[in-house]
Amino acid sequence: MDQHEVLIVGGGNAGISLAARLLRDGVQDVAVVESESVHRYRPLLSYVAAGEATMDSLERPAAQVMPPGCTWIPERVVEVDPAAPAVVTDSGRRIACTTLVVCPGLEEDWDAVPGLREAYAAGWAGSSFVVESAPRVWPALRDLTSGRVVFTMPPEPAPCGATALKPLLMACDHWRRSGVLEALDVHLVLPGPTPLGVPEADRELGRTLARYGVHVLREARVAELTELTGLDERRVAVATPGGEVVLDDVTYAHVVPHYRAPRWVAESELAGAGAAGQAEVDPETMRHRRHPQVWALGDVADLGIRPSGGALRRQVAVLAHNLRHPEGPEQRYDGYTVMPVTVARQRLMFVEVDREGRQQQSLPVLDLVRPRRTSWWVDRYALPVTYFRRILRGKV
Repeated sequence: MDQHEVLIVGGGNAGISLAARLLRDGVQDVAVVESESVHRYRPLLSYVAAGEATMDSLERPAAQVMPPGCTWIPERVVEVDPAAPAVVTDSGRRIACTTLVVCPGLEEDWDAVPGLREAYAAGWAGSSFVVESAPRVWPALRDLTSGRVVFTMPPEPAPCGATALKPLLMACDHWRRSGVLEALDVHLVLPGPTPLGVPEADRELGRTLARYGVHVLREARVAELTELTGLDERRVAVATPGGEVVLDDVTYAHVVPHYRAPRWVAESELAGAGAAGQAEVDPETMRHRRHPQVWALGDVADLGIRPSGGALRRQVAVLAHNLRHPEGPEQRYDGYTVMPVTVARQRLMFVEVDREGRQQQSLPVLDLVRPRRTSWWVDRYALPVTYFRRILRGKV
């Protein structure tokens, strides 16, 4: 049986940046379990879906981003023993450790929306959140001149669900510039009463949605997608507080799947009572509530926030400290997260809040909720460079 000091399950932003940080701080034995051979900077997928980035710009070989000195285990976890702690991989290999960190992200729950997988396969639905689908979204939206288009924000938990607004608003801006926006019937399905739950940001987004003529269905979720055989008619059924609303004659549907924890987390002692099966941890220290040698961060951890890459930067800093100083005092994560929303082709707002939804701006002298071209440039160009050159190397 293999044994490591720190075993990290998940080689995304959380896992790689934490491994790099621990190694830089002197931890000698760090292993990462990650089956994917390609590492992706996922925030750029929304720009791929809006025709402003390519897949090449966000992908790197996984071997290239693994920190020097880290043991990479290119397998998939299928079982966890949190009491040991240890994991079992798809090859039957059992890997034990002194400290286990769980950060595999979330998985698409295709069964939560009947007909969604079939609509993706048929090409009349897709989203920026699904890697295989993102490159096909912009070709489907770009040349539309009429018809009904549906966009959704996913219910929580979701990997930075607010970014689902980016393809919608960038597409609307493109259609406005092309002179066809008025001929399109655009709908947005929101899981809550407002897009973000932050009054100042929601007022700005409300004005933007009204300016584009977007019809908003609030506190609603897509219930089913259907394509009537032989009639070339596509329907999106939406469950609302007032009953089901059926949107007929849909030309394209940008429907983000629901998300859940991987099965090996959701069906283990790591999971809490939530329907998504996220790991039950102290939201401030990220230590598991029942298994003190297990920690979790990122989307799979139930931290009471809207997950985001910006949130991970603070989570990694806090967790790295707590892992190195188990005797205390523990540092605490305040729930900081950031929601970047592009409201037009090159204008973006950064909405930063803590766990209670209070605004927490990183630059107090500048109102980042106000859409700016500079903020768009930072999100589109500066952050990807920072991600690959500094964040994944444990320097931020």
